[in-house]
Amino acid sequence: MEVLRVFNNNVVLARRGGWQDVIATGRGLGFQAKPGQQVDEERLVRLFVPDEGRDSDTLGSLVAAIPPEHLDLAAHALEAVREELGFEPGSASIVALADHLSFAFERRRQRLEVEYPLRAEVSHLYPAEFRTAARIIDFVEQHGGVQLPDGEAVPVAMHLVTAGFSGGDLSATYRMTGVITQLFDVLEQVLATPVDRESVNAARFIAHLRYFFVRAHSERQLNDASDRLGDSVRHSFPEAYVAARRLQTVMELRLGQPVTSAELTYLTIHVARMIDEAGSEG
Repeated sequence: MEVLRVFNNNVVLARRGGWQDVIATGRGLGFQAKPGQQVDEERLVRLFVPDEGRDSDTLGSLVAAIPPEHLDLAAHALEAVREELGFEPGSASIVALADHLSFAFERRRQRLEVEYPLRAEVSHLYPAEFRTAARIIDFVEQHGGVQLPDGEAVPVAMHLVTAGFSGGDLSATYRMTGVITQLFDVLEQVLATPVDRESVNAARFIAHLRYFFVRAHSERQLNDASDRLGDSVRHSFPEAYVAARRLQTVMELRLGQPVTSAELTYLTIHVARMIDEAGSEG
């Protein structure tokens, strides 16, 4: 590997195989290194590969700003919960977690407390990620020698959700969480009745919305529902259809793109299930 740029004594930008730019880290790896030289493989500890479309210089600068021990701790913590993640923890996941931990440790050192108002929403909308985040916090505390507030599981869970669907764009995850919460609020207003957000059908609705965000993010909304199915659903569940149309309006305003008729059809089906569930419980 050829050195392209030295960020600091421990981090360099290198070119592997003559074509791939990577961020190489290791104690003293960048010490007295010069562009054009070969990376000292004996000092190499970890490689970070920029995601497709990501700027390698930006990633390198971020990695260089994070203490090496925090990068190692984040990598080991994600490895410890690998089977629970549902995705392969890549460079972006490790760096994002390490960056968060660095700030969390600094806040703890300064005795600064941070309130996470989305705790209830995150624990309800992303229960699996929240449980995994709690395990990551436990691992960090055990191996990092730092006691962190319970609330730190909230942003870690958000990072896991982000890594699983939006290519590292944490703002997209926060936007998705806010939209889902708003959709439940609107649904309760339209139906004039509370919705059990922890019910089985609510969980299915949330899962559907999460995958909808994935499709919308990649501009691949559903288009496979026939007009006949749409007409049948609309006539069979008129109350659910009216509610779904309201949800569709909110989704379009928040996302800045139209929601297809096929998506509206499946949205109506999920709303109908929750209405039926609420009726049977009453």
